[in-house]
Amino acid sequence: MNKDSTPAREGTLSNIIHIDDARIQDHLGKIVRGSVEDTLNALLDAEADRLCNAGRYERSEERRDTRAGSYERKLQTRAGEVNLKVPKLRQQTFETAIIERYRRREASVEEALMEMYLAGVSVRRVEDITEALWGTRVSSGTVSNLNKKIYAQIEAWRNRPIEGHHPYVYLDGIVLKRTWAGEVRNVSLLVAIGVNADGYREILGIQEGAKEDKAGWSNFLKHLKGRGLQGVELIISDACMGLVESVGDFYPDTCWQRCTVHWYRNVFSHVPSTKVREVSLMLKAIHAQEDLPAAQAKADEVAAKLRSMRLNKIADWVAKTVDETLGYYAFPNEHWRRIRTNNPLERIMREIRRRTRVVGAFPDGESALNLAAARLRHIAGTKWSTKRYLNMKLLREKEMIA
Repeated sequence: MNKDSTPAREGTLSNIIHIDDARIQDHLGKIVRGSVEDTLNALLDAEADRLCNAGRYERSEERRDTRAGSYERKLQTRAGEVNLKVPKLRQQTFETAIIERYRRREASVEEALMEMYLAGVSVRRVEDITEALWGTRVSSGTVSNLNKKIYAQIEAWRNRPIEGHHPYVYLDGIVLKRTWAGEVRNVSLLVAIGVNADGYREILGIQEGAKEDKAGWSNFLKHLKGRGLQGVELIISDACMGLVESVGDFYPDTCWQRCTVHWYRNVFSHVPSTKVREVSLMLKAIHAQEDLPAAQAKADEVAAKLRSMRLNKIADWVAKTVDETLGYYAFPNEHWRRIRTNNPLERIMREIRRRTRVVGAFPDGESALNLAAARLRHIAGTKWSTKRYLNMKLLREKEMIA
């Protein structure tokens, strides 16, 4: 082995170039910001020339105004903060299509802030992200002010007319926390989705209710009917307090389907844990029958079996309420799986809970309603509403036969 090889190798290694990624990124950022800054300033100068109808220092009979210097202002862009020299004119106010007067952020930055918040990013996280991306920290108050712009659009969307017929309507409520005079109280949001006559799902509405009672549901159904909800043949929901009575007031000819999943849960809450699996199979057998008479006969058998297991209270309750879960048998059997539970709406409610969980307690019911409605509006604009959910020709054919 050559004794001089080690020093030679060390000398070679010492000549290796070490790349400082952070320095390169900072340098590239400065280049981009410089390019954006030069471009915007050039556009502002060109705009000033257009308003003056002459270039800088140009002598012309067509000149309409002259410059009176400029003032500096900063603008937040996706490339970072840039310095602008906004021209001033002697006879007219300099207004440009390039940047709105008094604006401090690029429109795309504002849109990104609103989209982040509405997509489920907490306000504190939005502040951190803006500082990392654009080099400046946006306050929570700024995010709140920006969202007021989109909330006006959401309110218009929430009160839009409901067009066409919706044979199937799903109803449910969600309880959120709000602060009231220093105390944390509950606020209920009532939500409705529907399947229209062509088989596509739609977000029908959302409204605040003091609580899920008859008055709350009556106001909500009145709101939906006033906007044009019609052609309702089946309403699917849990056995919410006052809901069934309210449905009869506004849609007296409509059938009601009690969600079978919620019904199972109600039964299980009174069944010993060692018997839950056995009782679950018995209850599911009721809703696996080929028609309504068979389901009713199976329900009688299940009630009798529950009594033999000394679960008399549950047996009486099953016998009393099972018919509320069998309304779907009056509709095409191809639809049964999707109209006997409230699962289509439950998935949406989970999405609302996920989005609102990052907020905690809302300052008022209106802010809770706006944020939940914003999430529903986002869902309505996705593939969720463009995929055919049910073949409604089957329903029309069944009605013609009947």
